[in-house]
Amino acid sequence: METRRSDFAGSWYPGSERECRLAIEALVRESAPCPGNGTMTLGGIVPHAGWFYSGKLACNVIQCLRETGSADTCIIFGRHLHPTSPNYIMKEGKWSTPLGDLEIDSDITSQLISEFTFTIETPWKYEPDNTIELQLPFVRYFFGDIRIVPLGLPPKKDSLQIARRAAEIAKKLGRRAIIVGSTDLTHYGYNYGFLPKGTGQEAVEWVKSENDRRVIDLILQMDASAVIEEALRSQNACCSGAAASAIEACKALDAKKAFEVAYYTSYDVRPDTSFVGYVGIIFTA
Repeated sequence: METRRSDFAGSWYPGSERECRLAIEALVRESAPCPGNGTMTLGGIVPHAGWFYSGKLACNVIQCLRETGSADTCIIFGRHLHPTSPNYIMKEGKWSTPLGDLEIDSDITSQLISEFTFTIETPWKYEPDNTIELQLPFVRYFFGDIRIVPLGLPPKKDSLQIARRAAEIAKKLGRRAIIVGSTDLTHYGYNYGFLPKGTGQEAVEWVKSENDRRVIDLILQMDASAVIEEALRSQNACCSGAAASAIEACKALDAKKAFEVAYYTSYDVRPDTSFVGYVGIIFTA
């Protein structure tokens, strides 16, 4: 079976098994308690910067998904896309991580491809993508030989139907599925050409308390369509299609509540005139 390589291993996160495992063990020690009072956790929203910046939060969320049980399949949404972008899927094969390969759940991907139009990626023909890849070592660490369904869906309402079907197909096949949506929040500063509040502490506080908070609140309300609309209007989620799709897939699995695990920005890790917001959210039954 052909295997897609780990393009960001050794740069955005550790490249060897030993280093990767040690890094995750260190991140686990920094984890916040999982909200939800032990109710079944069905999915979550994670950031996707290098592990130095947001790995603690991504690890925390995926650890929370594991606390309420094992799973057969991880449906994971990512990619930096625009409303006019195509849908992306990896149909078959494996995706490597420093901790071992993760196999594509081809039973689910094949059925999705029969119902919707996708650009199909293969282990040897694809665009490198940090949004999904950076989560895979965490998925492998906490869930072992779980299979994955990697999907890139653009920020538009049609994507929500695909996300819902992915969850429904998994359920019909008898899979215990977990859902992961990968997005960072506001990209602020000269590096990103986005400075509506200038520079300095006032800009940092505006991002934290206003711009990011608007989209976080909509995610917590589990309003998938509103998340897409808000992100396109305010530039406060770089992968709103992924976040909204995760919400819709979780709702298809009967998620009823959302909880914020933690929020911070890259400015809190390393102050700079350009910075990015990160949130971790879980969805529970």
